[in-house]
Amino acid sequence: MAACWVQGKEKRCSRIRQLCFHPAIMLGRRLLQSRQSSSLSTIAKALARSNSTAATTAPAAASNPLAAQAPNYPTTWSANQQPRPLGQSNPRFEQTAMETQPAPLSAMQLISEEPIRLVDGRKAVCDGGDGPLGHPKIYINLDQTGPRSCGYCGLRFQQNHHAH
Repeated sequence: MAACWVQGKEKRCSRIRQLCFHPAIMLGRRLLQSRQSSSLSTIAKALARSNSTAATTAPAAASNPLAAQAPNYPTTWSANQQPRPLGQSNPRFEQTAMETQPAPLSAMQLISEEPIRLVDGRKAVCDGGDGPLGHPKIYINLDQTGPRSCGYCGLRFQQNHHAH
């Protein structure tokens, strides 16, 4: 049994100290934890500053060839996306074998390989598929020449020239 100090009196708890839920004990634990975490964070910051030169030269020294973003798409598709080896250089991927990680196909490339759907009218309807697998039904105006894509799924529709 551990002793708990509550309101100036010693009280014997039947539980161990870690499971004691007296407000005074919990407040004391929070203060101790915040002091420990703040001291740990200052130590970590100091270590990061002292090792910052070594950390910045390590990725430059490693000669990783640029891998394709996806097996079917060679470059990044967003302005804020990092190339594949650089995007996985943070501590989360330190002890991860990247060869065993999945490399999914790029949806942009798969949609571009999808044929353009010819529509006889002036408007196309796209719902992205059946039921819960699709998206809200939208109507696409096909008055302008050339294919028009769905804003949700990227499927392309074009007015059939014989339907003019």
